[in-house]
Amino acid sequence: MIKSRFEAAKSAVDIGRACLLGYFGKISHIESKEKAGLVSEADRTCEDLMKKELARLCPDVDFLGEETSFNENQTEFKPSHKARWILDPLDGTTNFVHQFPIFCISLALEVQGEIELGIIDVPMLNQTWTAIRGGGAFCNGEKMSVSKTAEFSDALLATGFFAEEPEYLEEQIRIFSKFVRLARGIRRPGAAAYDLALVSSGVFDLFWEKNLKPWDTAAGKILIEEAGGILRTYQNQNYTPFEKTLVAGNPVLVNKFLQILDQSGQ
Repeated sequence: MIKSRFEAAKSAVDIGRACLLGYFGKISHIESKEKAGLVSEADRTCEDLMKKELARLCPDVDFLGEETSFNENQTEFKPSHKARWILDPLDGTTNFVHQFPIFCISLALEVQGEIELGIIDVPMLNQTWTAIRGGGAFCNGEKMSVSKTAEFSDALLATGFFAEEPEYLEEQIRIFSKFVRLARGIRRPGAAAYDLALVSSGVFDLFWEKNLKPWDTAAGKILIEEAGGILRTYQNQNYTPFEKTLVAGNPVLVNKFLQILDQSGQ
């Protein structure tokens, strides 16, 4: 069954990719969602098309999507005991609107509260990351692995900033200030799912952020786990896509990051 669902996911992602490429550079209607950034007709149309394809191919699987949840005023998210797709049709909407080519589709399948497969597709870069639990993580068919970097002085980190919650932003700036002095470099591409895909490939050694949503991280979670990495909360608990804080990367750096975070009182 997992193989048929994986094929359904790939079909939906192909539809989503074509939709986003069709809209790129042609956006005419943009809105701001309260405490949730921008939304465009590309977000909505892509989710609608992908949702219909997933329902056609897997009518027994529930659905959680960013735009659907916003329209239904959902604010709290919990694991599901039923099989459920978790979709962000366009992660990096601000990038997309400004024609910065770093944006992606993130699609995962949750079964009994566990993420069983994930796909992150980056249309403008022609890159597709895939993972099925127990089968490894791949980018365009090539097997991926997290980095083995053991020191921050050798590490390239990634993060994001959530400016619409001043308290979160201040906390993030404090953490950033600490690690920008320790790391070789820190990047902020502006699409968390893409950041997590790059962690699974060993490009980024570690990623951290607060206040992400399930559709931002569900696919990235299984990619990183299948690539040999770990995901934790700021409190060093096992991470699920329904937690509020995330540190992800190779085990050595994640543990060092959390020790420093604890010592600094974050």
